[in-house]
Amino acid sequence: MDIKYVKTRIDELIKQINHHNEMYYVYDKPEISDLEYDKLMKELIELENENPELRRPDSPTQRVGGRALEKFEKVVHLNPMLSLSNAFSTEELYDFDRRVRVSAGENVEYVVEFKIDGLSVSLTYEDGILKTGATRGDGTVGENVTENLKTIRSIPLRLKKDISVTVRGEVFIPKERFEELNVEQEENDLPLFANPRNAAAGSLRQLDPKVTAKRPLDIFIFNMENEVGEGIHSHSDSLEFLSGIGCKVNPQNKVCKSIQEVAEYIEYWSEHRDELDYEIDGIVVKVNSLEQRELLGATEKSPRWAVAYKFPAEQKKTRLVDIIVQVGRTGAITPTAVLEPVRVAGSTVSRATLHNEDFIREKGIKIGDSVIIQKAGDVIPEVVMVLTEERTGTEREFSMPMVCPACGYRTMRLEGESALRCTNVSCPAQIRRGIIHFVSRDAMNIDGLGESIVTLLLNSGLISDIADLYMLGKEQLIPLERMGEKSAQNLISAIEKSKSNDLNRLIFGLGIKFIGAKAAKILSQNYESLDELIQAGYEEIAQLEEFGPRTAESVVEYFQNERNLMLVEKLRAAGVNMKSQKAAKPAAGGLLEGLKIVLTGKLPEMTREEAKEIIESQGGKAVSSVSKNTDFVLAGEDAGSKLDKAVTLGVKVLSEEAFKELLQLGSKEAVLERLKSIYG
Repeated sequence: MDIKYVKTRIDELIKQINHHNEMYYVYDKPEISDLEYDKLMKELIELENENPELRRPDSPTQRVGGRALEKFEKVVHLNPMLSLSNAFSTEELYDFDRRVRVSAGENVEYVVEFKIDGLSVSLTYEDGILKTGATRGDGTVGENVTENLKTIRSIPLRLKKDISVTVRGEVFIPKERFEELNVEQEENDLPLFANPRNAAAGSLRQLDPKVTAKRPLDIFIFNMENEVGEGIHSHSDSLEFLSGIGCKVNPQNKVCKSIQEVAEYIEYWSEHRDELDYEIDGIVVKVNSLEQRELLGATEKSPRWAVAYKFPAEQKKTRLVDIIVQVGRTGAITPTAVLEPVRVAGSTVSRATLHNEDFIREKGIKIGDSVIIQKAGDVIPEVVMVLTEERTGTEREFSMPMVCPACGYRTMRLEGESALRCTNVSCPAQIRRGIIHFVSRDAMNIDGLGESIVTLLLNSGLISDIADLYMLGKEQLIPLERMGEKSAQNLISAIEKSKSNDLNRLIFGLGIKFIGAKAAKILSQNYESLDELIQAGYEEIAQLEEFGPRTAESVVEYFQNERNLMLVEKLRAAGVNMKSQKAAKPAAGGLLEGLKIVLTGKLPEMTREEAKEIIESQGGKAVSSVSKNTDFVLAGEDAGSKLDKAVTLGVKVLSEEAFKELLQLGSKEAVLERLKSIYG
């Protein structure tokens, strides 16, 4: 067969099949029968198999042919995939509108879109061909799931224009297809998926694309991440453009001329969302004008030009069968309601948190009660109220245990706390939960070390604390159940890799009371090493941004405990990194080399971030709290408590003008001489 004819025929088949895929999967308007479609696909496969050199990367035959992977590569996003701030009421929605109009002017249009309950991904096209698809990850770095995304037939492998663009979309599973998927799981004696979102996320992270291809995934594209030179000036323009080049865009998106119109749209869909064939948990409201978006900008976490209105939680009635308790990593004993299973907000719920003893008393909860439950934020099941009128007299009171269910030590409720706690620091339940926390994704992120493996290691006597993880050898793991040589080696490699994590992950992993992932990052940005943090005093830590007396006291108390210091030393001996990679690294030889400087108040000309960059470029260190070791405070208007503390401690205070004068001096020595002459 003539090679020129074959190439022409392959091109024609690809064009036809892509067109029919778009009509079926994007527009739900099939133009040919399944049999006719299958004939076209069969002919294409045969021609490509006979002429593999003519197989194109955008061929529809490439949707299911990807090889199984050992793990996903990391992908740095073109633009950070920020999350959205939330609004839970009409008042909060109108507050968002007021903030927008203050910065962007009175004439503002909004685009409203469904908040699909799925998984966000980015798709990058080069010259019109899909090159990379990635999960959101932490917003900055995601996982490369290109081969899996290619199996979703509503994602074009080639756009209708040969442009380079990155788009963002939401992968989901339609309700009906989700039910069918769970029927298949049940028939194959496999675990059922909790809800469509979990099923979509799990399907997209399959290491074998052939498994993903069998899952009923779909997508809506909702954003264009870069300019493409097409004269696009609004978000609605970009959505129309994306639809025109073959992307599946939700047809329910609407341009609203006012916030009142937005509110009416939200009110309608809050009552009619069950009519959709996919799950939504809210409405996304975006400023339409791209120019106004630039004016509004973004915070570190979310854009100021968009907000997600969350629908009120769906409520259901069920029966509270029992109350059980669990011991957490800090010794807190938490009661949990065991429920008759009921479907709420897309998943089956059989348990709900009861928080603490006070919550049970305030709600008047008894075992055997009929209760109303909901998912807080459509995620965490909770008991809203008791239907006391349905009591039969068979209900039973519940009392919190006087001894720990895990170790038998007495429990205690400290003054000012709502939690009941186990008083045994060696409680096996606390140790287990502490290790599970240490290896979790937001902490040391040790792949393959889940709850079951941690329990197995503890029960086998191979570990007794977090530091013992770093003493494990492959030969100790191979004999364990569900291990084997390859799994053991992978786990040892993951543990070894975690040694080089940044300090913030270690701080969070230690499980210091009241110190979450965000607080751990703040500490690692202000202290260059764990040793420096250990030596820090209460007053110094309490002055840190977003810190207060309770969190500062908790940090100090943790490092005053001899057992905790011994644990830190074990981790150090094992080679775990204890220095901050994110703390400012002072430039050598700068005018401010080695100086600790606190920024406070609003400066006349510079932003705080600009001032910080100047300080660090000159070798200084911008710190958050004022202490006797602070070299000087750079203060502007409304300086507040940091200025007061500087005055009390006798720390030198400079205005922006005086700071600029320092930067005009020729050497660090001259800077130090000038500082000496300033009253502090």
